[in-house]
Amino acid sequence: MVGVASKRGKQTVRDMVLSMAVIGLVVAGIYALFLPRGTKESITPVDYTVELGQARRAAPYPVAAPSGLPGQWRATSVTYDDSDPRNTHWHLGFLDPENQYAAIEQSNEDEATFVSAETQQSQRSGSQVVDGKTWERYDGGRYRALVLEQKGQNGPVTTMVTGTAPYDQLAQLAGALRFSRT
Repeated sequence: MVGVASKRGKQTVRDMVLSMAVIGLVVAGIYALFLPRGTKESITPVDYTVELGQARRAAPYPVAAPSGLPGQWRATSVTYDDSDPRNTHWHLGFLDPENQYAAIEQSNEDEATFVSAETQQSQRSGSQVVDGKTWERYDGGRYRALVLEQKGQNGPVTTMVTGTAPYDQLAQLAGALRFSRT
């Protein structure tokens, strides 16, 4: 009787281990089927041409958008808010070729308030010339920014290229910007 009981106990442990292994394989297979495949595949690029045209017709300043940016840059978000004419806001977000975030932000809001809010209170850290224009550099926290203050017919407008992308990528985006009202 002792031999039969000990043999039965070993079978129970062995069966339990085999069952757990089978369950583990099933769970791993399900996980592999639903595993995210990375940022490139999960981001759907947006076409911003309609919003850009609307913003350029409505904004009290020339709206900035890139021209000739390499195809690896993918537009991910676009908005134009003109609910307050003294504080309009153009936004065009991208992922750069290294999947870092970069965005164009433009507003006729007070520069200091706008820059502080959009850069999450980064601090001025010098300047950088891009395509013949002097942009102020901002560093801090998670975001960096290149900021260009321009005087327009309807008052000042602040253009910012900001994000988690390194300065060379932000400068590439800034250099591709074309300012237009139509």
